[in-house]
Amino acid sequence: MVMNYNFRQRSVLPGFGLTFGLSVVYLSLIILLPLSGLFATVIGMSPLVFWNTVTHPRTLAAFKLTFGASLLAASLNAVFGFVVAWVLVRYKFWGRRFVDAMVDLPFALPTAVSGIALAEIYSKHGWIGRCLPFGVNNTQLGVLVALTFIGLPFVVRAMQPAIQEIEGELEEVAASLGANRLQTFVYVIFPTVFPALVTGFAMAFARALGEYGSVIFISGLIPMKTEVISHVIFVRLLEDDGHLRASAIAITMLAASFAMLFLINMVQLWGKWRAAS
Repeated sequence: MVMNYNFRQRSVLPGFGLTFGLSVVYLSLIILLPLSGLFATVIGMSPLVFWNTVTHPRTLAAFKLTFGASLLAASLNAVFGFVVAWVLVRYKFWGRRFVDAMVDLPFALPTAVSGIALAEIYSKHGWIGRCLPFGVNNTQLGVLVALTFIGLPFVVRAMQPAIQEIEGELEEVAASLGANRLQTFVYVIFPTVFPALVTGFAMAFARALGEYGSVIFISGLIPMKTEVISHVIFVRLLEDDGHLRASAIAITMLAASFAMLFLINMVQLWGKWRAAS
């Protein structure tokens, strides 16, 4: 005689109703309400003032530098972050734990500390700056260096679990079938880690867009040259009725960020679909 028992699955945390309610309240207070307030502020602006604010030459130059440098920094981190993650996962060597801990330094360091350290080491008298034939401080290259520094951990930490899940037997099978290293990487390894790589790229890109602390020291924030959009928003806040103009720039940046992140997520979904098929 077979007896069926239906037990209600017990959760350690309170039931769905309470936890869901707490989640909605918390997300509303932290995310939805501030963004709603930002949109409400911009709605009060006239279209002409909004347009003149976001198309000001100083603002456009900051937008161009911020998005361009963030995209390039995230791309560099996607390449070299993959290499770092591969080394940390696939190889055992002396000092591996130390190298792995170094990856998290940009997370732990205050952004101002990171900016001062980068400005000192890349100055004309710094350890690296004295060896370079060109300057880094107060240049757009300095902005790129700072954004690359703060974005690397996102790619490495996103890639490590994906690389760990790759079975070594797959590479051995590919080699036994006559595939060389490049073919094994392109057809076996890369499709498996591609979704994680896109995730790390997106997080590094999003983090770089709003960076301020580590950029101000190495870039000099020269208007029309090395000024990032975060500083333009801060400058607008100091003006009369500056909160309106600052909110307009912030909304434009937010919309552009959402659009690019949406595109990146579509690419990620396409990569998962291709890998599954």
